[in-house]
Amino acid sequence: MTDRTAPETVESRRTPAQWLRSARTDLIVAGCYLSLAVFVLAGLWSNPSSGYLSKSDQDQTLYEWFYAITARNLTHLDSPFSTQLQNYPDGINMMANTLMYGWGVPFTPITLQFGPTVTFVSALTFGLFSTAFAWYWAFSRELVSSKFAAAIGGLFCGFAPAMIAHTNGHANFVFLVLLPLIAVQVIKMARHAENTVGARPVWQPRAAVVLGLLVALQLTLGEEPLLIFALGFAVFALAYLRTPRAITLTARAAAPSILLAALITLMLTGFGLWWQFAGPQSYRFVGIGRVGNDILSLVQFSPESAGSMFSFGPDVSINPTEDNTYFGWPLLLLVAVAVFYLRRERIVRAAVIVGVVFTTLSMGIVMSFDGVVRFREGEYSMIPMPWLAFGWISPLNGMIESRLAMIAIPAIAIVLVLGTQRAIESLRTAATRRRPIAWFCALAVALLPIAPTVLPVTERPQTPAFFADGTVRQYVSDGSVVIVPPPTSGDAIALRWQIDADFAFPLVGGYFVGPVGADHGAGYGADPRSTAVLLMLVRKTNTVPVIDRARREQAIADLRYWGADVVVLPPSQSDDALRRTVDDLLGVPAEQVDGVWVWDVRGLV
Repeated sequence: MTDRTAPETVESRRTPAQWLRSARTDLIVAGCYLSLAVFVLAGLWSNPSSGYLSKSDQDQTLYEWFYAITARNLTHLDSPFSTQLQNYPDGINMMANTLMYGWGVPFTPITLQFGPTVTFVSALTFGLFSTAFAWYWAFSRELVSSKFAAAIGGLFCGFAPAMIAHTNGHANFVFLVLLPLIAVQVIKMARHAENTVGARPVWQPRAAVVLGLLVALQLTLGEEPLLIFALGFAVFALAYLRTPRAITLTARAAAPSILLAALITLMLTGFGLWWQFAGPQSYRFVGIGRVGNDILSLVQFSPESAGSMFSFGPDVSINPTEDNTYFGWPLLLLVAVAVFYLRRERIVRAAVIVGVVFTTLSMGIVMSFDGVVRFREGEYSMIPMPWLAFGWISPLNGMIESRLAMIAIPAIAIVLVLGTQRAIESLRTAATRRRPIAWFCALAVALLPIAPTVLPVTERPQTPAFFADGTVRQYVSDGSVVIVPPPTSGDAIALRWQIDADFAFPLVGGYFVGPVGADHGAGYGADPRSTAVLLMLVRKTNTVPVIDRARREQAIADLRYWGADVVVLPPSQSDDALRRTVDDLLGVPAEQVDGVWVWDVRGLV
């Protein structure tokens, strides 16, 4: 699948001087992307010891725990598939969580030497930079001859508002460097197959091995981005090939090599995938959620963009890490004009189809505008959106549908790249320079408002000395530590305390994806027990409840289930109410040790 704008020369035909000039340009582009990535994360790079991305919620803590547990398991030769260090005693299925072994494993020496925050910020920085450069490389080798045009496309793909939003905490949705490489590999295989006389099935074992390895490695970095990209690329291929005959011939010719690549991927990742979907603490996705993009988010500016001060309308963001559209109205207007002038290009038409289809799907199951669900005129039923027909299908029901809009990023980039290429050609050959100059001015007006800013960073609370100094080891025999209340996806700071204590104890509760309820549907954190729910309510209301005999017996039963050795209350705004509640539940007073309240329950349970 190529376009007539693709460069006619290949690397092997270049003279040494041409090759050096090309390599120099590539290095300059890479340096610019890397500098911008460091700029975006400058706040965290300047303070990796105690800095915390302000809009990360609990996700920075989660990924730091992932990288830390990976390093621990490697050095202790423990299983990479499951652990009881969270959600004791049930544990968690690590293959069913986003541990990013493809980054955490090779970076284990960095994690051990400098801490998991450095590994985390390195993943985000390299993710932004490498994703941008990979798309630049793909555009400059497969789409256009102008490296400036390709650099514009790479810039948008690597630093679009959605990418910056996910940089607040979702490393797996920032580290997308392999996706354009996978696309280029498939395109090359399809092109080779198309050039075969009669489009007979063609075996390309070397290309199949490369593709299989790339897909396997991507599975260790992020499965959901791969699935979303595969869906988008499939729609793009169908739209580009257009006719049933062309689709059939290409599919038949490329099928043997694609199937071989799939077999290689399965051989490398099959057991891990089986453990993820069928192993202990696996889960299934159930039901259809409602996490779609608001229509207004398409034309607004992200809070992390330079033009955020010019945004309008109500805040329709799902949360700061899920601003998956926010293209801004100037960019959408420019793309619309460019599409009109480039409408005869097959690749542009295919890109438009992909962008429109997946942006529409990202709206979720019902329409929302201005943050309000819209109703049909004269009726009370909500206006359904296309995702209602697909969101119940496994594994699609495991997606956050708003993320489907990220497929529009490379689709828009294709239009920008080709528009810039045409402007450069016109600048060199046309009698008048008005149109190309107008393009570059419009391009600046469209891209500058969505340019990324430095992500805000705050100071992380200090780890209590009870954990940081290792005092906790004196209170743990073979059981667990119960934090009051147990950590959840809404408050996962205890995971950091566990890291700072060098994993000296397993935790009750935690932040992970695991089975919840009788149907084993996916949920965040542990299936809460009665005592955990009671302690959460006390913290929320700052009120001591009436403790009767039934609640005391339930508390002891829960502590036995958790295999508790010690109950720990860290400093909090409601620590007096929580301390009095636990005193009453256990019938023994707390002891203050190294900045926390402690109940040694080894003699009680």
